Parts: sequence; structure tokens; C-alpha cells
Amino acid sequence: MESPIGTLTLVATDKGLSQLLFGDFNETGAKIRTWMAKRNMRREIIRDDAYFTEATKQLQEYFHGERQAFNLPVDMQGTSFQKSVWEVLQRIPYGETQSYKQVAVAIHSPKAVRAIGSANNKNPLPIIVPCHRVIGSNGAIVGYGGGIEKKKKLLELEGA
Repeated sequence: MESPIGTLTLVATDKGLSQLLFGDFNETGAKIRTWMAKRNMRREIIRDDAYFTEATKQLQEYFHGERQAFNLPVDMQGTSFQKSVWEVLQRIPYGETQSYKQVAVAIHSPKAVRAIGSANNKNPLPIIVPCHRVIGSNGAIVGYGGGIEKKKKLLELEGA
């Protein structure tokens, strides 16, 4: 789908949305195949735009300032540590930010600041699971898989 921050590629399993990638399929296809191979998913990749109608609608509403949270079935695959970080990210209110340190404290691992950064980087559903709301403790906008400019745009969109 097209968005104000560029083309986004959505990926799903039968359980729900599993990835949101920056770029079109020509740019992201190899990454999707690698992700599938690591999980022993021996399936053909099928393009089915109709399947993503609700996800696309909710993302468009978000980009137009009409949605602050997402209500979609998801199939996020990661370690238990990553999932605990991603759960905290979903509790950061729209338009607000938290530091990596604050997220580390929230999961009861105050010294795991670098590990929080790594879990953020592995977030398979950026925007939907708002890792862009995590900033440096000094207020600096740092680290984002889609690039700092995209992170800045998302924070500006939210008024953060």
C-alpha cells in the first residue's frame, strides 16, 4: 500500500498480520522468503489485496489522523523477551514517547536498554506496534528500522 512515508508491504499468516515492511514487494520479497524459511514455512507467497482490506483501511485512517490504535488480528513471532517488549510498546499512548530506559523498567529489566533497542529493531509490525514512540533518554530520535526520517514523520503525525 502507498503511504505518506512510502510504500508498505503487508504480510500475513492464517492467524493474522505478521509483518509490515518498508518498500514494495520487489524490495521486500527476499526478506519475506528468508523469514518464511527460518520458520519452516514451505508455502507459496500469494498476493491477495482483498485479505488486507481492513489493515489497509486502519493504516490509512492512522495516516489521516483518524485512528490512534489498531484493532487487527496479528501473528507476531518472536522470543518471549521480544514479545514482552512489544506488549509495552502497544501501551505507549498515541502522541507520546518513552525512552528505551523507560521501556526496560516497564518489563522489569532496567539494565536491558540495549536489548530493548534490539527487540524494537526486530518488531515485525512497525507503526501497528509503535516502536517509533521509543526515543533516547536525552530526547534524541534514534534508531528506526525504516530510517530516522520515517520515525520523525510518524512522531510529527502524532504530534509527539
